[in-house]
Amino acid sequence: MRRLEGHIAVITGGAGGIGKEIAKRFSYEGAAIALLDIDKEAVEKVASEISKDGGNIISSIIDVTNEESILNAYSNVTSNIGDPDILVNSAAIAGGSELEDISTSDWDQIMNINLRGTFLCCREIIPIMKRIGWGRIINIASEVADRGHPGLSHYAASKAAVIAMTKCLALEVVNDNIRANVLSPGPTKTQMLDGLDEITLSNLLSDLMPIGRLGKPEEIAAAAVYLASDEADFCVGTTLNINGGTYRS
Repeated sequence: MRRLEGHIAVITGGAGGIGKEIAKRFSYEGAAIALLDIDKEAVEKVASEISKDGGNIISSIIDVTNEESILNAYSNVTSNIGDPDILVNSAAIAGGSELEDISTSDWDQIMNINLRGTFLCCREIIPIMKRIGWGRIINIASEVADRGHPGLSHYAASKAAVIAMTKCLALEVVNDNIRANVLSPGPTKTQMLDGLDEITLSNLLSDLMPIGRLGKPEEIAAAAVYLASDEADFCVGTTLNINGGTYRS
């Protein structure tokens, strides 16, 4: 039996590199997938690819900063494939600027998507999971939340807050047979890093990556499968660092 057989997973940011790979791996492991993203064309393309491989998947547009959008997306999931019992909050944005140069609007945008969006998506799915009597919540953070990095104060702050929020949430729902945990990747080979020049990339690898390479989205997805499965039942508010040695807690 596949590890996620019979489960229904909601994945936000499903058109992105990590979200896409998590969706593909979850589908391979037997889960029905609700792929949510603000990019309609991209999310439909990913859903089509997974469907052609035999996956049970639907896609829907979502703005994670908007409560009505989240409620509509969840309603669409329930109507079409059933009540979800797995949530992966992968929707996020990043940006690079030293703190003194960050505009209030840029700060608010990152906090709204990375933190508020994660909060809203968690809040709305918890009653569903309680009704089912089982649930897995996986919030995606980043190793920069722990080690810091110049030019990423707003991004790091949003991800550090996600970690702290998840620790509290995990204790609130543990007796409902719901497990909330954090997956914290290091620098991963996605579109977010494609624009780096060779010198910057070389410095990143030599200065930060003891393993000597970037992470692969499929490696992050493999860790997500574990946190979504029954095998992770003893993980309560855990932060699973998948980073090639960049940060070691």
